[in-house]
Amino acid sequence: METTLIVKDHDEVRQLTAAILEECGYQVLQAGAGAEALVAAADHPGPIHLLLTDVLMPHMSGQELAERLRQARPEIKVLYMSGYAAEVFSRSGAGSGIEYIQKPFTPEELALKIREVLCEG
Repeated sequence: METTLIVKDHDEVRQLTAAILEECGYQVLQAGAGAEALVAAADHPGPIHLLLTDVLMPHMSGQELAERLRQARPEIKVLYMSGYAAEVFSRSGAGSGIEYIQKPFTPEELALKIREVLCEG
């Protein structure tokens, strides 16, 4: 069973996303902010296969969170989500070659994108 860490500051959206992923067979860890996600990752004894995070969050961006998590877990894959258009997203400094899903997305779109990211290289 693959483990996904969802980081989203809106509780209802995070819980709905977690429920979708649990129905797809993933083990899900949840955090409402970057600092909370770092603690959850440190407390989790097994691998975390995917970080699903908002691009923009209070106190710590999704990109900063990914960089910090990769220090301890270099194998973690990252999928960013944002309600902003892809052009705005790329101008936020996240760079090219990132994996991204535009909000709003359907459960099917999310499941497909996660499989795509996890099955890469």
